[in-house]
Amino acid sequence: MHVIGGPASTALAERISRELGNAPFAIPFSKRFPDGELYVRIGGRLGGEEVVLVQSSRTDQDFIELLLLEDAIREAGARKLIVVVPYFGYARQDRSFFPGEPVSARALSRHIEAVADAVVTVDMHSPLTMQSFTKPVFEASGIPAIARLLRERPVDLLVSPDKGGVDRVRRMAELLGRPWMSLEKKRIDSDRVELSLPTSTPVDLEGKQVVIVDDVISTGGTIVEAAKLLRRHRVRAVSAACTHGLFLRDAFERIKAVTDELFSTDTLLNPAEKASVAPDVAQILKREVPRLG
Repeated sequence: MHVIGGPASTALAERISRELGNAPFAIPFSKRFPDGELYVRIGGRLGGEEVVLVQSSRTDQDFIELLLLEDAIREAGARKLIVVVPYFGYARQDRSFFPGEPVSARALSRHIEAVADAVVTVDMHSPLTMQSFTKPVFEASGIPAIARLLRERPVDLLVSPDKGGVDRVRRMAELLGRPWMSLEKKRIDSDRVELSLPTSTPVDLEGKQVVIVDDVISTGGTIVEAAKLLRRHRVRAVSAACTHGLFLRDAFERIKAVTDELFSTDTLLNPAEKASVAPDVAQILKREVPRLG
């Protein structure tokens, strides 16, 4: 099995290759033509080989690179192509909300699987996107990677910033053997939210070391408000953890100002990257690739 690391996921791809028993690893060459068009090239032939391409699709450029690399790998004669998309961009547009809108997640899924034999992703934003694939698709979780990191740190309580993350924080709590709770959230707009403690199950927070767990941190508004709320209830320390660290605009600095520690997995390059999903992705590849025929 060969592993090729796209420009958006080179470091993670190399880690996956190591988890696969030091599988051959390569970084493609890329450049821009004067007119702005992208050029990519992979080295050597891949006749009859199983190839894993790792490339997050955070931006339009990432997606174009992914498609070009898929085609290059097929042109090189790969027998089987498994595309790992650690962070699947456009997944939030998983349905048409107004007439004339595309279902963006479905559109990207169709293009990726047109050349791939299977797709692996990590903590997809919506189950609807998973359903849009017609070829085999597998979802790794960022929870075990974060749990491996948290085992090295004191944790008294795990917190979900909203009801939507209950399953995530509950699974984390099971892995760590720690209690958990979910905050109540009311969204004001895309950047502002109001948070409160649950009224049904009062929790004494004073002196506790708390970790807020989420799947994606983008603008950081929810995490900042959650940390402030917990501080008002005199927690000893508050940290924040996520699978996908987008940290748009000044989100990283704003969150760091109100937390004791901030960390994410390596699905995206970011300054909080401290845990790796490579073992979890590799486990899926080892288990599922032989079944693809």
